[in-house]
Amino acid sequence: MPITLILRIVFFLSLVILDVGCVGIPNNIQAVGNFNAERYLGTWYEIARLDNPFETGLEKISAQYSLKEDGGLRVLNRGYDPNNNHWKEAEGKGYFVGTTSEGRLKVSFFGPFYGAYNIISLDNDYSYSLVCGSDLSYLWILSRKPQMPETVLNQLISKAKSFGFDTDKLIFVKQ
Repeated sequence: MPITLILRIVFFLSLVILDVGCVGIPNNIQAVGNFNAERYLGTWYEIARLDNPFETGLEKISAQYSLKEDGGLRVLNRGYDPNNNHWKEAEGKGYFVGTTSEGRLKVSFFGPFYGAYNIISLDNDYSYSLVCGSDLSYLWILSRKPQMPETVLNQLISKAKSFGFDTDKLIFVKQ
């Protein structure tokens, strides 16, 4: 077998392994069940997060979710960069991992590379959400409104802490 073919196969398998590893869920945490994607659609405001390189320094962060024709979700993330006085946007796509009744998606903003989007807490009204990535370094607290009642925020922070997230490092987003 030619070396170039072997290298292509190894590269492809590496991408597959990387993709599977990045769309997991942290140990001992479960995504919400009885999930209804249509109720989740619309605008969500980022209230707090563990810092990540994609959002560093941004304010007024929101995400807009809508249905795609292929059954996936269109994701439009938006944030204001006060240092450069302009808005940044990133459009992505999301697809369910497993069944559509479980709040687990894989989301991509960069071609074939996907990251985990695990909804691990969601109130009955779909007003507040706690979302994590594939490990304990990614966490977001989201709300349908730019502000969240302090009691609800504290409950979500306590829940995140009980799951093992380092909530002392949360960044509270200026909305």
